[in-house]
Amino acid sequence: MNKLLNRRQFLTAASGATAALAGSLSLPALAAEGRERVRIGMIGTGMRGQVLLRELLRRDDVEVSALCDIEPIMLGKALAQVEKEGKPRPRTYGDNGDKHAYRAMLDAKELDGVIIATPWEWHAQMAIDAMQAKVPVGCEVVAGVSLQDHWDVLNTQLKTGTPYMLLENVCYRRDVMAVLQMVRSGLFGELVHLQGGYQHDLRAVKFNNGDPAKPYGSGVEFGGKGWSEARWRTEHSVQRNGELYPSHGIGPCAMYANINRGNRFTRINTFATKARGLHEYIVKQGGAEHPNAQAKFKLGDVVTTTISCENGETILLQHDTSLPRPYSLGFRVQGTNGLWMDVNHGIHIEGISKPHQWDDFQGYQDKFDHPLWRKYAEKASGAGHGGMDYFVIHAFIEALKANAPMPIDIYDAVTWSAITPLSEQSIAQNYQTLDFPDFTKGAWAKRKPIFAFGDKY
Repeated sequence: MNKLLNRRQFLTAASGATAALAGSLSLPALAAEGRERVRIGMIGTGMRGQVLLRELLRRDDVEVSALCDIEPIMLGKALAQVEKEGKPRPRTYGDNGDKHAYRAMLDAKELDGVIIATPWEWHAQMAIDAMQAKVPVGCEVVAGVSLQDHWDVLNTQLKTGTPYMLLENVCYRRDVMAVLQMVRSGLFGELVHLQGGYQHDLRAVKFNNGDPAKPYGSGVEFGGKGWSEARWRTEHSVQRNGELYPSHGIGPCAMYANINRGNRFTRINTFATKARGLHEYIVKQGGAEHPNAQAKFKLGDVVTTTISCENGETILLQHDTSLPRPYSLGFRVQGTNGLWMDVNHGIHIEGISKPHQWDDFQGYQDKFDHPLWRKYAEKASGAGHGGMDYFVIHAFIEALKANAPMPIDIYDAVTWSAITPLSEQSIAQNYQTLDFPDFTKGAWAKRKPIFAFGDKY
């Protein structure tokens, strides 16, 4: 858009975007080989797994056939959810504490798909095992830990052809999806710069007293003495320094910039501050004499990553989980005609907004509200994370039923998630700027931008 938008053009763009996308975003009729109902298994029935399980149990087109977890308390809670919903009791695996019991579940050849909601370090191997067993994968973020993990997951998917979807729920946030409509309608003009991140005070998540009834903020234990995420997630803050959780921020930004579909990441570098927040929390909550006050944390309190794109855009990500702060993903979409920022719920469009002033975003969101939200907002009501969890599970299930491509596919998964090991490498090499791997091996140039929270479901 080379001309300034006036108010009439703004209204036309809004209605045009909705009309143009509404047809393509409606759920497709099932293919001849499609299914009306699918059998789903779940590996990992912890607190995140139970949130996703709730969405599966709400659906009449899903049979939860199998559950796997090595923690009896969590497996019991998941079974209680199933019973409460009046659904048949699924087969269970892992009751004996065998960390590889999930393989027996996969080998049973009775699943149409599996959800992986385990600690990060298990994601890659479990996804590989599932794909080799020809069981389609819906994997919680992240896709892997090491860079080699990402190549291994990608190569397995390409070799087996088994569907794989990264369950990145922020791609389905209502304002994020409305902004996608705005981007595709040209409201911001040509995109120039994007920002996002994971800015979330997780101190009360990374520590507790080990009591299953008090998983958040009840103490300063972690590792073997902790419970839930404090048992495994905190150790990543001890051992690693980098952008440890990139997909919440990069997913929407990659969508806006058509990454892997006519555009790609080319270079990356990362800086990290000193690490103080987690130590200070332990001292404040548990006292300077507590043994964990001697723990050394590698993860910088604020980690800043910059990525360049083939088409000339830059993207800035920030990981900020160890200091006191309100939650924010810090989105910013900026183009030649204006910008949106979620921190102040503000938008500025040249020719519509008053010069040098913000407009409230709500009116724009109402006009550009995504057809999926218009259609399914009532069903999503009460779902986890403000409805986003309904949509991410909905997308996975509908793709399975229709034998359709996954909306957040293997290339998206490994590209977004590989930011973590690349950021670690950059920091370790004195903040060196690195080449970003092309996981598509050149296919990005011909792929069309009709992916993720978008064009079908």
